[in-house]
Amino acid sequence: MAGIDPAEEINELRGTLRSIQDVLDLDAMRKQIAELEQQVAAPDLWDDPEQAQKVTSKLSHLQGELNRVEGVARRLEDLTVLYELAAEEGDDDTRAEADKELEGLKADIGALEVRTLLSGEYDAREALVTINSQAGGVDAADWAEMLLRMYLRYAERKGYATEVYDTSYAEEAGIKSATFTIKAPYAYGTLRGEHGTHRLVRISPFDNQGRRQTSFAGVDIVPVVEQTDHIDINEDEIRVDVYRSSGPGGQGVNTTDSAVRITHLPSGIVVSCQNERSQLQNRATAMNVLQAKLLERKRQEEAEKMSELRGATTTSWGTQIRNYVLHPYQIVKDLRTGTEAGNPSAVLDGDLDEFIESEIRWMRRQESGAE
Repeated sequence: MAGIDPAEEINELRGTLRSIQDVLDLDAMRKQIAELEQQVAAPDLWDDPEQAQKVTSKLSHLQGELNRVEGVARRLEDLTVLYELAAEEGDDDTRAEADKELEGLKADIGALEVRTLLSGEYDAREALVTINSQAGGVDAADWAEMLLRMYLRYAERKGYATEVYDTSYAEEAGIKSATFTIKAPYAYGTLRGEHGTHRLVRISPFDNQGRRQTSFAGVDIVPVVEQTDHIDINEDEIRVDVYRSSGPGGQGVNTTDSAVRITHLPSGIVVSCQNERSQLQNRATAMNVLQAKLLERKRQEEAEKMSELRGATTTSWGTQIRNYVLHPYQIVKDLRTGTEAGNPSAVLDGDLDEFIESEIRWMRRQESGAE
């Protein structure tokens, strides 16, 4: 910290925080919180559990966001006092404590700044995530299951609710695919940069000769559909198959044919759901998943048309985006942003904040350059 004036850095952070507060519009946020609190207090709120869940989730998110901003503002003011105290008393320990808090505030204000970048049309939506094993045989199926756990752990760390709609287990180990939602405001905007191919390099636990294996898995992130979306699906354009739900190793978890698979014939998109007990509920959920996939396809087609009109090249995030190397050395590296982490175990346990924040900034720069 030698040669750097903390007062100057604190002033810079104050300016950044003021910009963040302006973008987030704290007065409007407080007003929205008050309105949601009234809705939550209504005695008939839980007559519609799905709507009640949305209202309480949105309220919790907004309260958390407001508390974060206000908490950072208080810490910034307290920090000035801490530096003054350290200078008055010539206390090195207090100065070290203040320096540490300054670094923490830089990181926290940087994270808040990233939130202001989530201004896309669908960014405020919940996220629908699909993971598919790709090249690499049984190792790829195991890798897909590791990624499923990574995202579910990430959501758990953040306090986000999740619901797994469908898991297709591979024969030997791991999964062929899984589909789940992350039920939190801005989940799509936050996670959409995770869309693409993830590559794992490790000594295969399934190879009795202990050889190094490279495996691939695809992650697909789309926004959850809402009532305002107009996605019409004709009944004669879909094929509906019902089958028995099953768990890992072919174990039956349901004695009736309640699982539903829907194929959209014009696009070839296939979705399925088996987490509900009733065939009717599984069909309704699978239709929602199909609508979300078709909405994303429509959005991509419109973006490509706009790029052609502008003469711009389209930016595809559906390629290899990140390497996870567990042997001969240990590193996780994002190929777009250059962000690296030397502790793959922590990343695979859901510690994704650094990667997600850097990719949100990267995507914003890509989009700004295409405008």
